[in-house]
Amino acid sequence: MAEHLFQRGPARFFRGLGPRAQVALCQLPLTLIVAALAVATPFAWPTLLHSPVYLSGILLHGALFLGCLLVPWERLAHRPYLLVPVLDFLAIGLLRNGAAPLLPGLAVLAVFPVIWLSASGMLARSSLVLSFFGTMLIMVPSLAGRFPALTASDITTVLLFPLMMLSVSLAIRFASVHLRLQQQELAQKDRELRTLLHESREREKLLQTVLDATDVGIAAVDRSGQLLVSNNRQRHFRQATGADDALPGQGHQLIFGQDRRTLLPPGKRPISRAIAGESFADYLVWAGEGADQRAVSTAARPLVGEDGSFNGAVVVYTDVTGWVEALAANQELVSNVSHEFKTPLNSIIGNIDLVLDDDGALPTQVAHRLRVVQRNAERLLALVADLTASASTALNVHPKRTDLASLVETSLGSAQAQAERAHIRLSADVPSPLWAYADPLRIGQALDNLVSNAIKYSPDGGTVSISARAGKDWVQLSVSDTGMGMSREDSARVFKRFFRTESAQRASISGAGLGLSITKMIVEGHGGTISCESGQGKGSTFTVILPADGPPPSF
Repeated sequence: MAEHLFQRGPARFFRGLGPRAQVALCQLPLTLIVAALAVATPFAWPTLLHSPVYLSGILLHGALFLGCLLVPWERLAHRPYLLVPVLDFLAIGLLRNGAAPLLPGLAVLAVFPVIWLSASGMLARSSLVLSFFGTMLIMVPSLAGRFPALTASDITTVLLFPLMMLSVSLAIRFASVHLRLQQQELAQKDRELRTLLHESREREKLLQTVLDATDVGIAAVDRSGQLLVSNNRQRHFRQATGADDALPGQGHQLIFGQDRRTLLPPGKRPISRAIAGESFADYLVWAGEGADQRAVSTAARPLVGEDGSFNGAVVVYTDVTGWVEALAANQELVSNVSHEFKTPLNSIIGNIDLVLDDDGALPTQVAHRLRVVQRNAERLLALVADLTASASTALNVHPKRTDLASLVETSLGSAQAQAERAHIRLSADVPSPLWAYADPLRIGQALDNLVSNAIKYSPDGGTVSISARAGKDWVQLSVSDTGMGMSREDSARVFKRFFRTESAQRASISGAGLGLSITKMIVEGHGGTISCESGQGKGSTFTVILPADGPPPSF
């Protein structure tokens, strides 16, 4: 492109001149050479001062150059300035023949009018004819004095030089045609590039408009952290963090962890993690401080080149402050209501216990009804306890080296009475000892929930079994039943709080839909996972995977 501009520079300069200056500039090289000859003649060839033909050639050249400057070519039509190179042949012929035999080489000056005519854009036939016969006009007079004694060499010399000039004219013509074709190609490419540039800018504007119209912040960075693309929402997030860094993710930023007080180190910030090649989702951070602090959920995906190389990342920021505050308010409400329920329930249960301690003095029917009240009050207190546990953002977990086999045995023993009432057979296939890194109280609670659910959702009897197996770094527990089961859609939602399947509701199975959500919180608090496999009418299997050993997780 730079070479193209360089080549077009002189042409642009030439077109910027007026017609007189253009004509004079075309004539100037030949005029300078003739002027140099005129100055050198008195010193180098003084005898030529007595040659009227030679002097006439010099004077004609001078007159032609003055004509180039003085004639108003811009007012004349049909390019009459081309008469100047034609008359140059005559002036050169006078110089050459007037200076013979001292300066026979002056005929070579004919190349200047030949170039002018060939590059002028006139008809190719006209320029070729003028180039040949104009040069012939220069050479023929030298034969007049030798006419009786002409040799083949003389004739060859006279014919050869015009042929050479004709060849020069043809070469210039071909070069001009080639140059014009190149210029046309370059002009076409230039138009195409301008069109592509315009389309690229339009696409860029469209992309930026789309990005700015979204309600999430978007930042694309290269592998070094330089911003490639961002939208207004992301820039607002950067302003909220008080960022003073040239590179995103570096320097001072008010980005806090989930406690809203601890500043995240640079390596834990979303963009820094993304540049390091991490791919993540739902990474919650707090941007800013004080009343303007915002909860931001971030996600990142790498930008991968065609060769599989890492070229950067795209980071998405979503303002979830309203959702987080609503969740906190909901948890606070549930916690407060649960706490308020506990006091009267404990009072009711305590007083009923006192009355039933002397049930011999009570009528049988009254004692029976009090036991119904006691049983339902205890059930209501258990539900309140579940609500309190589910409202907690994090359960306290204190893992240690624990034998899960003993926990399974205890859980089955606690559920034996419930299983007998429901005509359920309990079985276990657990190696002993089965060591895991777990909190025995919390894992016991989780096992009780799973076994109790398995019995409850097997209303027609059947079998509830617990199996286990261990790997090098993990331990797997599975609780299976042969009960009513659930659909694939329901099994994907079964760990959500307050979720209950339609079949369980139709069967009037009691529950608040909190047990499995609490169980999941307990398992994830250990750094483990829980999953469900089920089929309608085919029973369910809940699988828990826990670490076999390791440091306690941080909460």
